[in-house]
Amino acid sequence: MIIEYIDSSVRMSRATIYNGTAYFCGQVPKDESAEIKEQTATTLEKIEELLAKVGSSKSQILTSTIYLADMKYFQSMNEVWDAWVVPNFQPARTCVEAKMARPELLVEITITAALA
Repeated sequence: MIIEYIDSSVRMSRATIYNGTAYFCGQVPKDESAEIKEQTATTLEKIEELLAKVGSSKSQILTSTIYLADMKYFQSMNEVWDAWVVPNFQPARTCVEAKMARPELLVEITITAALA
């Protein structure tokens, strides 16, 4: 089977497609200076854009891993996530506290999705 690499750089690809499944790299906010709700919203916007680019959608997300700089953001992040996720199509999800690559980052999200 062929493996397809989407938006590759020297270090990584934004997505890798194999056998009808898309594996996404961690997505971070468009505006790292924003508060957690805005960071979460713009991260989810980027995910939705990538899903469309590979021919998938929010209702086809299989798994999600959410990394928070501090678990104090858990409730606020969930408010944005809960409004974004498609009812009856909630993916399996993990949420953990993690040291981020840059101190401004409050959230990073990675997903795996089925293709249409």
